[in-house]
Amino acid sequence: MTTKETPKACPAEEQPSVCTAPPASADPAASAPKTSRRDFLKAGGMLSMSTLMGTAALMTQSDDAHAAAEWAEHFQKNYRLMTDAEKAEARARLERRYSQEYGKQVTVDTTGPQPGVLMGYALNIRKCIGCRRCVHACVAENNQSRGTKPGEKIEWIQVLRMERGKFEQGKMDHGYPEGLGIQVGGNAYTPAGQVLEGQYHYTPEAVPEQDATYMPIACMQCEKPPCVKVCPVRTTYREADGPVVIDYNWCIGCRMCMGACPYWARRINLTSPVLPKEEMNPVTHYLGNRPRMRGVVEKCHWCLQRTRHGRYPACVEVCPVGARKFGNLLDPESEVSKILERKNVFRLKAELNTFPKFFYFYD
Repeated sequence: MTTKETPKACPAEEQPSVCTAPPASADPAASAPKTSRRDFLKAGGMLSMSTLMGTAALMTQSDDAHAAAEWAEHFQKNYRLMTDAEKAEARARLERRYSQEYGKQVTVDTTGPQPGVLMGYALNIRKCIGCRRCVHACVAENNQSRGTKPGEKIEWIQVLRMERGKFEQGKMDHGYPEGLGIQVGGNAYTPAGQVLEGQYHYTPEAVPEQDATYMPIACMQCEKPPCVKVCPVRTTYREADGPVVIDYNWCIGCRMCMGACPYWARRINLTSPVLPKEEMNPVTHYLGNRPRMRGVVEKCHWCLQRTRHGRYPACVEVCPVGARKFGNLLDPESEVSKILERKNVFRLKAELNTFPKFFYFYD
């Protein structure tokens, strides 16, 4: 004969499967486990992250170099926070991806700033003939987008064509309109020194033109760069040897840096860059001319893939009249230091106190 045992309370250290729980409430809703909206969202977020991490792990084991690099890049650190091992890993991934994508052996340099170097640039404003070879050399060297549709063409260097002219005594009384009490100067209606609409993409039959002077501009590599101050994700920063660079993988395309730059020096990839395989320069730098992606900002970096190995930037090398000079500002014997010492030098928009390391000079 068996006897029915009386249910007893479950000790805290025992499993609930072997004991009987306290009487449930008569209201099923009240007895059900309560889950707040915060707990639900947290659980959903953890699930999504776990799913992505798992997918990324699977993809990085893929033989597809492009897919592996894309996924790995989503989870990499800001370049400045990477260890040397992480930089080497990122470099290897990108080299595999680019080599496969462009059908040639692509290298991604990660050489950092050299001790005792502060890069500087000087341009003889009187020598420039407006040939724009610097623009074309920059595009070819730095893998800029060269499409024909709106938003596909990117050029870091702009050569402004300005109307040549002078102020004349005889025009002092040519103000307009007469009799309305509006005081204007008669010389206000001459285009001398003006950059007319579209005159930074001019295509002359021959240069220099008799009625024009030229003003090349690009990134000034400011010592106090406004673009760096406004970046919300710290993706752009000044390197120790002077150039202001961009970690393309961390750029969110907000364009705040473009609005802050007083020199019209930054460009954004509104569309996927158009870079033909046969025209792609395979010698790249991680912070320089490696292929960019849609939605990121880019700009001149003084050809880091060249200058950190003792070479001139492409625009300096190609200038047919020797108007462009480049060197180490900390070396008193460098060409650019001699120019600062001996020539008539000015900085563009010096009143903004951005302290550009790009100097204009004339003999």
